[in-house]
Amino acid sequence: MPLLVIGNKNYSSWSLRPWLLLRQFDIAFEERKLNLDTPEFFAEIGKWSPTARVPVLHDDGLPGGNLVVWDTLAICEYINERWLAGRGWPTDMRARAQARSAVAEMHSGFGALRSQLPMNVRRKPNGYRGNAAVSADVARIEQLWQMLRANHGAGGEFLCGDFGIVDAMFAPVVMRFTGYGVEVGDNAARYMEALNALPGMREWRAASEAEPEHLAPTDNIGRQ
Repeated sequence: MPLLVIGNKNYSSWSLRPWLLLRQFDIAFEERKLNLDTPEFFAEIGKWSPTARVPVLHDDGLPGGNLVVWDTLAICEYINERWLAGRGWPTDMRARAQARSAVAEMHSGFGALRSQLPMNVRRKPNGYRGNAAVSADVARIEQLWQMLRANHGAGGEFLCGDFGIVDAMFAPVVMRFTGYGVEVGDNAARYMEALNALPGMREWRAASEAEPEHLAPTDNIGRQ
């Protein structure tokens, strides 16, 4: 059975992405949580991750022994090949190309959003919104969601219709928008409602609420 090593559910935005993908497609896996920025984390992470970051996936079900896959997007791609027979991406080539473009932009961009609105699932909106750079990131994300929904979202509630890797990659953004009370248009609000309603998202949120750890909101935490 694969093992996914993650950080705190309340803070670890990158861990949420492959975790949610596995949950949504009912792939059985073991979970090991290491609390970020703790002596336990620094003592244990080297045993699991070559980059000393989470998430990292261990798959012992292949010939040749345990396979280690690190980086969120690489893990999602591996899940797609190993267990989903390609279902993590849209079947239509045009939709698949634009979904991958949006995922790549999410993976490497939106620095202002990450640093000023770090993921904190327990957070309740209090009027904080960040600066103009954050507003620009929010506007671009809404534009991406609108484009994908308009071009490829027919027949489902998610960005390209059915849930897939592109939705898993934007799940922490939905958590951030919810926690900071970011104002969005109707299209984005409907998408956020659909994603927040997923059993996996509800499970992650409930586990976050139950965690006792409280860390300072830093970009490093958001990047874990």
